[in-house]
Amino acid sequence: MYPSIEPYASGMLDLDETHKMYWEVSGNPNGVPVVFLHGGPGAGASSSHRRFFDPEHYRIVVFDQRGCGRSKPFGELTDNTTQHLVADMETLRRHLDIEKWVLFGGSWGSSLALAYGMEHPDRSLGFVLRGLFLCRDKELDWFLGGIAAVFPEPFRSFTEFLPEEERDDILGNYHRRLTDSDPAVHLPASRAWARFEGACSTLMPNPESVASLETGRAASALARIEAHYFVNHMYLPDDHFFRHLDKIRHLPGTIIQGRYDMVCPIGTADEFARAWPEADYVIVPDAGHSAMEPSIRSALVAATEKYKVLGSN
Repeated sequence: MYPSIEPYASGMLDLDETHKMYWEVSGNPNGVPVVFLHGGPGAGASSSHRRFFDPEHYRIVVFDQRGCGRSKPFGELTDNTTQHLVADMETLRRHLDIEKWVLFGGSWGSSLALAYGMEHPDRSLGFVLRGLFLCRDKELDWFLGGIAAVFPEPFRSFTEFLPEEERDDILGNYHRRLTDSDPAVHLPASRAWARFEGACSTLMPNPESVASLETGRAASALARIEAHYFVNHMYLPDDHFFRHLDKIRHLPGTIIQGRYDMVCPIGTADEFARAWPEADYVIVPDAGHSAMEPSIRSALVAATEKYKVLGSN
């Protein structure tokens, strides 16, 4: 990854009567615009996310999606849908006077990148997508059940947080707790959710990563907003991305997938890559889900290096 850098511009953008969105820009003010889309939904962005891009070449846009990170109000679910997030990106693009940008996202960020690109293909230069997630019910079912075939201990801890009589509806009962106004109710549920997701996100166990996620403020927004989107089926039809693929087929695309990704298993990326053969499909043989695993980092930086051929605004 590239060395750490600081933004040369940042601010809070009024989105509506409720939401304000944190944004920042770093790198080359005259460079090729690229927007980083964080995962979750609800995970928020961090300073390390600037480091996937050559700051001499790219104009690097990073923002926190509604309700998370530095955006306000923190954890807010009102008017927080996929469609709102796509519209927020357009608001930000116009605010920054960007004609077109490269869309870079992993996990939920890959979903948002595709959703935006399919709505605004004329504003998209190309896609770098990691740990592909297409918001289908079978992918949510895996995360909330099937994953126990590989991670039985974390999943058992996740489910046993709930009383036995509530374990027949894991998502519904977590969602009820996570949206409870009482911190004594929602904070322990947030930590249990974040601990489970963190434990399943890397090929090799990473206790430090799990601990930082579980104990950090971000856990509250991550768990709360994820559960909110999950119970609402991500606000997208199950076949949305396959049905609208032709809208972006002509644009450059790179799909980077950890072979042993257990949060967003490779079957989804493989299926989408077969439907989009024009895109580059990179399977990383020694990685799981996290963008910060060494081989995933290398593949992502290689993709942004390749995309230097794309034009500026």
